[in-house]
Amino acid sequence: MEKPQELVSIIVPVYNAGLYIEETIAMVQAQTYRNWELILVDDHSSDDGRDRIERCIAGGDKRIRLIAKPANEGAARARNTGIRQARGRYIAFLDADDIWMKDKLEKELAFMKEKQAAFVFTAYEFGDENAVRTGKVVHVPPELTYFQALSRTVIFTTTVLLDTDKTGRELIQMPEVKSEDTATWWKLLRNGFTAYGLDEVLAVYRRPVKSLSSNKLKAVRRIWNLYRREEKLPFLYSCYNLFFWAVRASLRRL
Repeated sequence: MEKPQELVSIIVPVYNAGLYIEETIAMVQAQTYRNWELILVDDHSSDDGRDRIERCIAGGDKRIRLIAKPANEGAARARNTGIRQARGRYIAFLDADDIWMKDKLEKELAFMKEKQAAFVFTAYEFGDENAVRTGKVVHVPPELTYFQALSRTVIFTTTVLLDTDKTGRELIQMPEVKSEDTATWWKLLRNGFTAYGLDEVLAVYRRPVKSLSSNKLKAVRRIWNLYRREEKLPFLYSCYNLFFWAVRASLRRL
């Protein structure tokens, strides 16, 4: 048994994810690293996801916790609720429809300790709507600083692991803005932390075909708003970063 301080808290915002949630829970239970707690924050879903979670909990795995919110408040507040309730030193994020390799936590935690890092992330692969791997891999750099991160959204939330003994918990609370996860990574980097990338595919990003073109303009607007409103970057510097962000995002999704 691992020492108590090695506990990893896995935070999953759940909204109408009944189709996937039992698979998600089973996937976490299959992790080779065993000292975890799974915090499922149901954001007032209207499907049967909560019932499915409760049936899984009834199976007796005390590492699984359900927090049922009385109203829908969005992914940022759901994750923040999970962060406040987390008992572990380490925080991992997982979206309800994404996939982890079974040794994801084990390898990533070992990498974090090797680098003596506060913030690590990994490579990932795109999957189709059924999470079938497509062969399109997003590789990650060995290190990422704030200024490097502004022009590339290479940090995928489902791959992130944080050491709260080093970051604290207040700094990783997510702002209530579009692309709150990217805003949080930039906030950490802006405050002097370096993100270390493990260039091994340990997660699969489930991506329905119908979402590919419809979200492009929204993504551009979200990133632009982060530059101007959250980071308060000058107009020309925002344009510079947006250009390289768009080029890299397009290449990544081909």
